[in-house]
Amino acid sequence: MENTYQEKQLEELLSQLTLEEKIGMIHGAGLFRTEGVERLGIPPLFMSDGPMGVRAEFADNEWRSVGTTEDFVSYLPCNSAITSTWNRKAAGRAGEVLGEETRGRGKDVILAPGINIKRSPLCGRNFEYMSEDPCLVEELAVPMIEGIQKSDVAACVKHFAANSQETERLRVNTLIDERTLHEIYYPGFEAAVKKGRVMSLMGAYNLLNGEHCCMSKKLLGKVLRREWQFDGTVISDWGGVHDTTLAAESALDIEMDVTYDFEHQHMAKPLLEKIRAGELDESLVDEKVRNILRMMQRLNMLGENRKQRKAGCYNTPEHRQAILETARESVVLLKNEENLLPLAEKSVKKIAVIGQNASAIHSNGGGSAEIKALYEISPLMGIKKLLGGNVQVVYAPGYYIPSREKRSDLNWQADSTRHLTEEEEAAAGSREDILRHQYLGEALALAAECDTVIFVGGLNHDYDVEGKDRTDMKLPYEQDALIEELLRVKPDTVVVLFAGSPVEMPWKDKAKAILWSYYAGMEGGTAIAEALFGRVNPSGKLAETFIKNAEQCPAHTIGTFGKKDVVEYKEGMMVGYRYYDTEQTEVNFCFGHGLSYTDFTYSDMQVELLDGKKTDELFCRVTVLVKNAGERVGAEVVQLYVAPKDSAVLRPVHELRDFEKIELHPGEEQKVTFLLPGRAFAYYDETTDTFTVEPGRYELQIGASSRDIRQRGEIIIK
Repeated sequence: MENTYQEKQLEELLSQLTLEEKIGMIHGAGLFRTEGVERLGIPPLFMSDGPMGVRAEFADNEWRSVGTTEDFVSYLPCNSAITSTWNRKAAGRAGEVLGEETRGRGKDVILAPGINIKRSPLCGRNFEYMSEDPCLVEELAVPMIEGIQKSDVAACVKHFAANSQETERLRVNTLIDERTLHEIYYPGFEAAVKKGRVMSLMGAYNLLNGEHCCMSKKLLGKVLRREWQFDGTVISDWGGVHDTTLAAESALDIEMDVTYDFEHQHMAKPLLEKIRAGELDESLVDEKVRNILRMMQRLNMLGENRKQRKAGCYNTPEHRQAILETARESVVLLKNEENLLPLAEKSVKKIAVIGQNASAIHSNGGGSAEIKALYEISPLMGIKKLLGGNVQVVYAPGYYIPSREKRSDLNWQADSTRHLTEEEEAAAGSREDILRHQYLGEALALAAECDTVIFVGGLNHDYDVEGKDRTDMKLPYEQDALIEELLRVKPDTVVVLFAGSPVEMPWKDKAKAILWSYYAGMEGGTAIAEALFGRVNPSGKLAETFIKNAEQCPAHTIGTFGKKDVVEYKEGMMVGYRYYDTEQTEVNFCFGHGLSYTDFTYSDMQVELLDGKKTDELFCRVTVLVKNAGERVGAEVVQLYVAPKDSAVLRPVHELRDFEKIELHPGEEQKVTFLLPGRAFAYYDETTDTFTVEPGRYELQIGASSRDIRQRGEIIIK
């Protein structure tokens, strides 16, 4: 809460507002703005998507791009890419870039970051989210929020809560027990509020245990407002409000929608009429306006403070450099048999780059994450500009992507597609078969005549997209068959996958080198090229488990996913590696995995139990020595897991509780220290509604991934 003087100023301003003016402030007056009150110096509140950059300018009352040229912006790595850096500073830098560009474009709120837990690899919006693990989400979301808000811009963390599928997202009822909510789905949001001091928060589309999230008295009132003491602004997802009375009586502050009939939104004219009729009290609106004005105060939007508000900037060289550095750290080296990578750029003469994703542009798709990027370096361009003119780089698309139907000039949110006739479908199918065979033949012929082959495939925003979940984890466009053939012709083919979610890899055992990149922003292709040729030593780690297929996922086998009416999270807190490691499931690549071009050794782990009495006090100190035993400078993510050994309740075999990323020169050694609070050993006890630390033995595990544990120690809590 701000100081008393500021609160008095706020109350004085609130007392001067008419009911009509207050109503104008709590619902959309344009697609991305509310109404201001000019006579009192209260400006409209301008908002924008999204997590990968500030979205294009739209007409105020129509999903139509304005079409001018001033809204080209820097294209940031997606949240999945940022999280695969496992670097708090990198997340903070990304936040600073996003905040400065948001303010530079004249916006007040940026609808980011997205921190929903990756419960299933099939969620179409996973590329916007961070991880399957709440600890990792918490540790990277907080610095990102802090970075955004340095520029007098409010971060709007989303989507609260448990929005883990796109199928029927507006009406699906998500059923989750209290322990799972507190251990898995709440921690990131709680940290955003308590540690990141986030100024705004977006409610989710779905229902949670029978209540629409954007109107939930329990979620927004009890948990967010009372338990976490959040005094910022709660904004609905666009179209997430369904009832005037429920919305008015909830802790929601602003209703936004995708439709243009702003005056008839639930918290617009319908709410005004209910208050005038005496059905609802005006004090409900006062509390919403109070929260909005408080956020405006913090953003220096009111009174004399407007003179000192930061101006922001966008498309600066500094932003591009920060984006490149983040992209470099986000690339994950999944496999590298026989040290096939890095490729020797001085010895290669002719390189075949095969695959549509080598030359594809991804910034302009995905739903509300789409932006107008100032530029985007593709992997093909990245490779060509790194090698220069002395190496011949030849390209073939390799696999055929069916041409999309002609799109209208309207945004996807308002667009509709034309259905093909049977004759058109037959003609298109015949032509596509011819092109598939042609592309495959060209790719294999090219691979045979080149000394080095790099395949660049994966997904695109036909699959990683808002509003639609994938049906399976298979690579589309018959890429698996192409990869198998390339590996037959050239066993040393390097496989590069560029996507927003894990995919099946039936050819994994045959490929000697596999490099993974999420949508890594405007310099993503540069980062991939630098990793391939050793200009940069890969240091990314997986923030989610890469399973073999979706049938292994507990959200599908124990709980339910993708249902249209009710989804049940019966797997509880056994999400991601918590389940796979506990059940010893064979996966493609485990949580926290990522190789380097150098080697790291771990030694001399020390564990000391401290005198903490409460779960929020320091409880345990853990130290370990890490050495770069290789011949290259490299960065390692040292991961600390806690494994309860004598628990009386069901718990995962271990859980990530801290991590540290360090860079070491060859032969250099560094002592890494972790300080754990009691909460790191606790589980949520539903009978007492508190986190509880059980007495007994706990193993402390330090390693390079969840399945590469290098050092172990033990404490006994009495």
